[in-house]
Amino acid sequence: MSFFKKLKEKISNQADTVSEKFKEGLMKTRSSFSERVNDLVARYRKVDEDFFEELEEILIAADVGVSTVMELIDELKTEVKKRNIQDTKEVQAVISEKLVEIYNGGEEQKNTLNIQESGLTIILVVGVNGVGKTTSIGKIANKLNNEGKSVLLAAGDTFRAGAIQQLEVWGERVGVEVIKQSEGSDPAAVMYDAVQAAKSRNVDVLLCDTAGRLQNKVNLMKELEKVKRVIERELPGAPHEVLLVLDATTGQNALTQAKTFSDATNVTGIVLTKLDGTAKGGIVLAIRNELNIPVKFVGLGEKVDDLQEFNAEQYVYGLFADLVDNNEE
Repeated sequence: MSFFKKLKEKISNQADTVSEKFKEGLMKTRSSFSERVNDLVARYRKVDEDFFEELEEILIAADVGVSTVMELIDELKTEVKKRNIQDTKEVQAVISEKLVEIYNGGEEQKNTLNIQESGLTIILVVGVNGVGKTTSIGKIANKLNNEGKSVLLAAGDTFRAGAIQQLEVWGERVGVEVIKQSEGSDPAAVMYDAVQAAKSRNVDVLLCDTAGRLQNKVNLMKELEKVKRVIERELPGAPHEVLLVLDATTGQNALTQAKTFSDATNVTGIVLTKLDGTAKGGIVLAIRNELNIPVKFVGLGEKVDDLQEFNAEQYVYGLFADLVDNNEE
Protein backbone atom coordinates (compact mmCIF):
# COMPACT_ATOMS: atom_id res chain seq x y z
CA MET A 1 0.00 0.00 0.00
CA SER A 2 1.37 3.44 -0.92
CA PHE A 3 2.31 5.91 1.81
CA PHE A 4 -0.32 8.37 0.58
CA LYS A 5 -3.04 5.71 0.81
CA LYS A 6 -1.89 4.74 4.32
CA LEU A 7 -1.88 8.42 5.33
CA LYS A 8 -5.38 8.89 3.92
CA GLU A 9 -6.61 5.86 5.87
CA LYS A 10 -4.98 7.06 9.10
CA ILE A 11 -6.45 10.55 8.98
CA SER A 12 -9.86 9.26 7.85
CA ASN A 13 -10.18 7.73 11.34
CA GLN A 14 -10.07 11.28 12.72
CA ALA A 15 -12.70 13.99 12.35
CA ASP A 16 -13.12 15.39 8.83
CA THR A 17 -13.26 18.88 10.33
CA VAL A 18 -9.71 18.42 11.69
CA SER A 19 -8.38 17.38 8.26
CA GLU A 20 -10.13 20.38 6.68
CA LYS A 21 -8.65 22.74 9.27
CA PHE A 22 -5.11 21.47 8.58
CA LYS A 23 -5.75 21.57 4.83
CA GLU A 24 -7.05 25.16 4.94
CA GLY A 25 -4.60 26.32 7.62
CA LEU A 26 -1.54 25.15 5.69
CA MET A 27 -2.74 26.53 2.36
CA LYS A 28 0.00 29.18 2.14
CA THR A 29 2.79 26.72 2.90
CA ARG A 30 1.27 24.10 0.59
CA SER A 31 0.84 26.44 -2.35
CA SER A 32 4.48 27.48 -2.02
CA PHE A 33 6.09 24.19 -0.96
CA SER A 34 4.01 21.63 -2.89
CA GLU A 35 3.98 23.68 -6.08
CA ARG A 36 7.75 23.94 -6.01
CA VAL A 37 8.12 20.20 -5.32
CA ASN A 38 5.67 19.41 -8.15
CA ASP A 39 7.59 21.68 -10.49
CA LEU A 40 10.86 20.01 -9.48
CA VAL A 41 9.40 16.54 -10.11
CA ALA A 42 8.08 17.65 -13.51
CA ARG A 43 11.48 19.03 -14.61
CA TYR A 44 13.61 16.06 -13.60
CA ARG A 45 13.28 12.65 -15.21
CA LYS A 46 15.68 10.94 -12.84
CA VAL A 47 16.64 11.29 -9.20
CA ASP A 48 20.19 12.67 -9.22
CA GLU A 49 22.43 15.03 -7.23
CA ASP A 50 21.00 18.14 -8.96
CA PHE A 51 17.48 17.02 -8.04
CA PHE A 52 18.45 16.72 -4.36
CA GLU A 53 20.22 20.11 -4.39
CA GLU A 54 17.09 21.86 -5.63
CA LEU A 55 14.94 19.95 -3.15
CA GLU A 56 17.29 21.11 -0.38
CA GLU A 57 16.70 24.76 -1.41
CA ILE A 58 12.90 24.26 -1.41
CA LEU A 59 12.97 22.79 2.11
CA ILE A 60 15.21 25.57 3.45
CA ALA A 61 12.87 28.18 1.89
CA ALA A 62 9.97 26.56 3.83
CA ASP A 63 11.98 27.17 7.07
CA VAL A 64 12.50 23.49 7.80
CA GLY A 65 15.90 24.51 9.20
CA VAL A 66 19.34 23.78 7.73
CA SER A 67 20.37 20.91 10.05
CA THR A 68 16.94 19.25 9.71
CA VAL A 69 17.10 19.64 5.92
CA MET A 70 20.56 18.03 5.77
CA GLU A 71 19.30 15.11 7.88
CA LEU A 72 16.20 14.74 5.70
CA ILE A 73 18.17 14.85 2.42
CA ASP A 74 20.60 12.20 3.71
CA GLU A 75 17.71 9.94 4.71
CA LEU A 76 15.99 10.48 1.35
CA LYS A 77 19.15 9.57 -0.56
CA THR A 78 19.52 6.37 1.48
CA GLU A 79 15.85 5.45 0.98
CA VAL A 80 15.93 6.20 -2.77
CA LYS A 81 19.00 3.99 -3.15
CA LYS A 82 17.54 1.20 -0.99
CA ARG A 83 14.24 1.13 -2.91
CA ASN A 84 16.01 1.70 -6.23
CA ILE A 85 13.70 4.62 -7.05
CA GLN A 86 14.34 6.06 -10.52
CA ASP A 87 11.15 8.05 -11.12
CA THR A 88 11.11 11.47 -9.43
CA LYS A 89 7.33 11.18 -8.87
CA GLU A 90 7.90 8.33 -6.42
CA VAL A 91 10.12 10.61 -4.31
CA GLN A 92 7.11 12.75 -3.25
CA ALA A 93 5.66 9.92 -1.17
CA VAL A 94 9.09 9.24 0.39
CA ILE A 95 9.45 12.95 1.32
CA SER A 96 6.05 12.82 3.06
CA GLU A 97 6.95 9.60 4.86
CA LYS A 98 10.28 11.00 6.07
CA LEU A 99 8.68 14.25 7.29
CA VAL A 100 6.37 12.23 9.58
CA GLU A 101 9.30 10.09 10.74
CA ILE A 102 11.50 13.11 11.49
CA TYR A 103 8.73 14.75 13.50
CA ASN A 104 7.95 11.57 15.44
CA GLY A 105 11.62 10.71 15.96
CA GLY A 106 10.95 7.16 14.86
CA GLU A 107 8.08 6.59 17.29
CA GLU A 108 4.51 7.82 17.67
CA GLN A 109 4.49 11.05 19.66
CA LYS A 110 1.89 11.99 22.26
CA ASN A 111 1.10 15.64 21.74
CA THR A 112 -1.73 15.86 24.25
CA LEU A 113 -1.50 17.95 27.39
CA ASN A 114 -0.21 16.33 30.57
CA ILE A 115 -3.49 16.59 32.51
CA GLN A 116 -3.39 14.92 35.94
CA GLU A 117 -5.89 12.11 36.47
CA SER A 118 -6.82 13.50 39.87
CA GLY A 119 -6.19 16.82 41.57
CA LEU A 120 -5.03 20.11 40.11
CA THR A 121 -3.08 20.47 36.86
CA ILE A 122 -1.07 23.69 36.49
CA ILE A 123 -0.04 24.87 33.03
CA LEU A 124 2.43 27.75 32.79
CA VAL A 125 2.26 29.64 29.49
CA VAL A 126 5.31 31.65 28.40
CA GLY A 127 6.39 33.63 25.33
CA VAL A 128 7.27 37.11 24.16
CA ASN A 129 4.68 39.86 23.70
CA GLY A 130 2.80 39.83 20.43
CA VAL A 131 2.92 36.10 19.67
CA GLY A 132 -0.71 35.44 20.64
CA LYS A 133 -0.09 34.13 24.15
CA THR A 134 -3.25 35.47 25.84
CA THR A 135 -5.41 34.43 22.88
CA SER A 136 -3.91 30.92 23.00
CA ILE A 137 -4.65 30.69 26.74
CA GLY A 138 -8.27 31.66 26.05
CA LYS A 139 -8.59 29.04 23.30
CA ILE A 140 -7.00 26.29 25.43
CA ALA A 141 -9.34 27.23 28.31
CA ASN A 142 -12.28 26.95 25.93
CA LYS A 143 -11.13 23.51 24.73
CA LEU A 144 -10.68 22.21 28.29
CA ASN A 145 -14.01 23.70 29.33
CA ASN A 146 -15.74 21.92 26.43
CA GLU A 147 -14.14 18.66 27.61
CA GLY A 148 -15.86 19.11 30.96
CA LYS A 149 -12.85 20.36 32.94
CA SER A 150 -13.19 23.19 35.46
CA VAL A 151 -10.65 25.89 34.56
CA LEU A 152 -9.20 28.97 36.26
CA LEU A 153 -6.94 31.61 34.67
CA ALA A 154 -4.09 33.49 36.40
CA ALA A 155 -3.26 36.98 35.09
CA GLY A 156 0.51 36.80 35.64
CA ASP A 157 1.41 39.38 32.98
CA THR A 158 1.15 42.41 35.26
CA PHE A 159 3.47 44.65 33.24
CA ARG A 160 2.02 44.99 29.76
CA ALA A 161 -0.71 47.62 29.65
CA GLY A 162 -4.05 45.95 29.01
CA ALA A 163 -2.79 42.36 29.47
CA ILE A 164 -5.03 41.71 32.51
CA GLN A 165 -8.08 43.16 30.75
CA GLN A 166 -7.34 41.12 27.63
CA LEU A 167 -7.28 37.92 29.69
CA GLU A 168 -10.52 38.97 31.42
CA VAL A 169 -12.20 39.45 28.04
CA TRP A 170 -11.20 35.90 27.09
CA GLY A 171 -12.35 34.64 30.51
CA GLU A 172 -15.79 36.14 29.97
CA ARG A 173 -15.92 34.84 26.40
CA VAL A 174 -15.25 31.22 27.38
CA GLY A 175 -16.89 31.32 30.82
CA VAL A 176 -13.79 31.03 32.99
CA GLU A 177 -12.84 33.15 36.03
CA VAL A 178 -9.57 35.12 36.15
CA ILE A 179 -7.46 35.50 39.33
CA LYS A 180 -5.72 38.90 39.17
CA GLN A 181 -4.09 41.71 41.09
CA SER A 182 -3.53 45.32 40.06
CA GLU A 183 -1.25 46.27 37.16
CA GLY A 184 2.42 46.32 38.22
CA SER A 185 1.94 43.72 40.99
CA ASP A 186 4.48 40.97 41.63
CA PRO A 187 3.61 38.12 39.20
CA ALA A 188 4.76 35.53 41.78
CA ALA A 189 2.19 36.91 44.24
CA VAL A 190 -0.54 36.53 41.59
CA MET A 191 0.52 32.91 41.06
CA TYR A 192 0.43 32.24 44.80
CA ASP A 193 -3.15 33.60 44.99
CA ALA A 194 -4.19 31.65 41.88
CA VAL A 195 -2.82 28.31 43.16
CA GLN A 196 -4.57 28.81 46.52
CA ALA A 197 -7.85 29.68 44.78
CA ALA A 198 -7.57 26.69 42.41
CA LYS A 199 -6.87 24.30 45.31
CA SER A 200 -9.69 25.62 47.52
CA ARG A 201 -12.21 25.40 44.66
CA ASN A 202 -11.07 21.93 43.53
CA VAL A 203 -10.42 23.23 40.03
CA ASP A 204 -9.11 20.75 37.43
CA VAL A 205 -6.78 23.08 35.50
CA LEU A 206 -5.07 26.39 36.29
CA LEU A 207 -3.74 28.19 33.19
CA CYS A 208 -1.12 30.83 34.05
CA ASP A 209 -0.32 33.81 31.83
CA THR A 210 3.15 35.37 32.21
CA ALA A 211 4.98 38.53 31.13
CA GLY A 212 6.79 38.50 27.81
CA ARG A 213 8.88 41.66 27.57
CA LEU A 214 12.09 40.42 25.97
CA GLN A 215 13.76 43.86 25.98
CA ASN A 216 15.29 42.92 29.32
CA LYS A 217 15.81 39.22 28.81
CA VAL A 218 17.76 38.55 32.02
CA ASN A 219 15.06 40.11 34.24
CA LEU A 220 12.29 38.27 32.39
CA MET A 221 14.00 34.89 32.77
CA LYS A 222 14.63 35.54 36.49
CA GLU A 223 10.98 36.46 36.94
CA LEU A 224 9.81 33.29 35.18
CA GLU A 225 12.12 31.20 37.36
CA LYS A 226 10.65 32.88 40.48
CA VAL A 227 7.08 32.25 39.29
CA LYS A 228 7.96 28.60 38.63
CA ARG A 229 9.51 28.25 42.11
CA VAL A 230 6.35 29.63 43.79
CA ILE A 231 4.17 27.18 41.83
CA GLU A 232 6.47 24.24 42.72
CA ARG A 233 6.45 25.23 46.39
CA GLU A 234 2.65 25.49 46.58
CA LEU A 235 2.02 22.30 44.56
CA PRO A 236 4.94 19.85 44.40
CA GLY A 237 5.38 18.43 40.91
CA ALA A 238 3.83 21.49 39.26
CA PRO A 239 3.81 23.08 36.75
CA HIS A 240 2.79 19.96 34.85
CA GLU A 241 3.26 21.73 31.52
CA VAL A 242 5.30 24.74 30.45
CA LEU A 243 3.88 25.78 27.09
CA LEU A 244 5.90 28.19 24.97
CA VAL A 245 3.85 30.24 22.51
CA LEU A 246 5.65 31.08 19.26
CA ASP A 247 4.53 33.02 16.19
CA ALA A 248 5.03 30.81 13.10
CA THR A 249 5.31 33.87 10.84
CA THR A 250 8.63 34.83 12.49
CA GLY A 251 10.28 31.65 11.16
CA GLN A 252 13.82 31.03 12.39
CA ASN A 253 13.42 33.81 14.99
CA ALA A 254 10.86 31.55 16.69
CA LEU A 255 13.56 28.89 16.96
CA THR A 256 15.87 31.38 18.71
CA GLN A 257 13.11 32.31 21.17
CA ALA A 258 12.46 28.63 21.86
CA LYS A 259 16.12 28.10 22.76
CA THR A 260 16.10 31.13 25.12
CA PHE A 261 12.94 30.12 26.96
CA SER A 262 13.73 26.41 27.18
CA ASP A 263 17.01 27.26 28.93
CA ALA A 264 15.13 29.18 31.66
CA THR A 265 11.86 27.30 32.11
CA ASN A 266 12.21 23.70 30.93
CA VAL A 267 9.61 24.04 28.15
CA THR A 268 7.52 20.87 27.71
CA GLY A 269 5.51 21.86 24.64
CA ILE A 270 5.09 24.47 21.91
CA VAL A 271 1.97 26.36 20.87
CA LEU A 272 2.66 27.57 17.33
CA THR A 273 0.28 30.41 16.43
CA LYS A 274 -0.52 31.95 13.02
CA LEU A 275 0.58 28.87 11.06
CA ASP A 276 -2.18 29.75 8.59
CA GLY A 277 -0.51 33.15 8.00
CA THR A 278 2.85 31.91 6.74
CA ALA A 279 4.31 30.04 3.76
CA LYS A 280 7.11 28.85 6.05
CA GLY A 281 5.22 26.11 7.88
CA GLY A 282 8.34 23.93 7.89
CA ILE A 283 9.32 25.66 11.15
CA VAL A 284 7.23 22.94 12.91
CA LEU A 285 9.84 20.36 11.90
CA ALA A 286 12.81 22.57 12.78
CA ILE A 287 11.48 23.15 16.31
CA ARG A 288 10.71 19.48 16.90
CA ASN A 289 13.92 18.12 15.43
CA GLU A 290 16.44 20.70 16.66
CA LEU A 291 15.06 21.29 20.15
CA ASN A 292 13.33 17.95 20.79
CA ILE A 293 10.24 19.77 22.11
CA PRO A 294 6.85 18.56 20.86
CA VAL A 295 4.49 21.02 19.16
CA LYS A 296 1.26 20.52 21.12
CA PHE A 297 -1.03 23.07 19.43
CA VAL A 298 -1.05 24.95 16.14
CA GLY A 299 -3.06 28.05 15.27
CA LEU A 300 -4.91 27.48 11.99
CA GLY A 301 -7.23 30.50 12.01
CA GLU A 302 -8.87 33.24 14.06
CA LYS A 303 -11.87 31.35 15.46
CA VAL A 304 -11.99 30.08 19.05
CA ASP A 305 -11.78 26.44 17.86
CA ASP A 306 -9.00 27.05 15.33
CA LEU A 307 -6.26 26.20 17.82
CA GLN A 308 -5.81 22.52 17.01
CA GLU A 309 -3.90 19.74 18.75
CA PHE A 310 -0.89 19.07 16.57
CA ASN A 311 -0.84 15.82 14.62
CA ALA A 312 2.12 14.88 12.39
CA GLU A 313 -0.01 12.98 9.87
CA GLN A 314 -2.54 15.81 9.61
CA TYR A 315 0.35 18.26 9.19
CA VAL A 316 1.85 16.27 6.29
CA TYR A 317 -1.64 15.93 4.82
CA GLY A 318 -1.93 19.72 5.00
CA LEU A 319 1.35 20.02 3.07
CA PHE A 320 0.47 17.45 0.39
CA ALA A 321 -3.36 17.42 0.46
CA ASP A 322 -3.79 17.56 -3.32
CA LEU A 323 -1.39 14.66 -3.87
CA VAL A 324 -2.93 12.59 -1.06
CA ASP A 325 -6.47 13.18 -2.32
CA ASN A 326 -5.44 12.22 -5.87
CA ASN A 327 -3.65 9.02 -4.83
CA GLU A 328 -6.52 6.83 -3.71
CA GLU A 329 -5.46 3.76 -5.66
